[in-house]
Amino acid sequence: MSESRRVLVVDDEANIRDLVEVALRFHGFTPATASTGEDALRAARTQRPDLVLLDVMLPGMDGFEVCRRLRAGGDQVPVIFLTARDTPSDTVTGLTLGGDDYVTKPFSIEALIARVRAVLRRAAPPPSSSGAVLRVADLELDEAHWTVRRGGVDVDLSPTEFRLLAYLMRNAGVVLSRDRLMAGVWGWDHGNPQVVETYISYLRRKLDPLGGPLIHTRRGVGYALRP
Repeated sequence: MSESRRVLVVDDEANIRDLVEVALRFHGFTPATASTGEDALRAARTQRPDLVLLDVMLPGMDGFEVCRRLRAGGDQVPVIFLTARDTPSDTVTGLTLGGDDYVTKPFSIEALIARVRAVLRRAAPPPSSSGAVLRVADLELDEAHWTVRRGGVDVDLSPTEFRLLAYLMRNAGVVLSRDRLMAGVWGWDHGNPQVVETYISYLRRKLDPLGGPLIHTRRGVGYALRP
């Protein structure tokens, strides 16, 4: 992964913006900054960053609303939320709005840079030479081109939905626990299981109308994808 990736830092606290900007530049990234939600949306449109570090508690339009508007406009840029409130409800809200990760303030700069690199790795499509076409029943997922079809119908998935479905398809027939899904898809050793449940419901909402249920729940254990 090239380290010249563009990262947009959105925070209303100048000292945090400056600190993160300097650290990103030191580690080879190309940073840009914004202090409000409105400025963040403009910068996302004009500068096309590869990742956004987005403070939740912005004045006026908060970080959740910024992410909601990005996703509503079709922008799937990876988002890492910066938050001073490490509550389960905030975590679930941010991730189900389309965020990719969250970091709680105060944070270690080295840990933040590691999370940035991890999210960028997860968001990058696999090389076409190694991308597989996965098939289960009438469901087809092309890892090289990031496309999904069911019964010949294209299915539009977010990057997180795509990664979750690919993981389920690579382990078709196996009951996967929420913890295993969190580790395999989000790269976390632990997390809020409601995030997994929410994204499973998103996939079902998009896939089931095209041919019936494929993702099955084993109560108290986890989920399995099978015909």
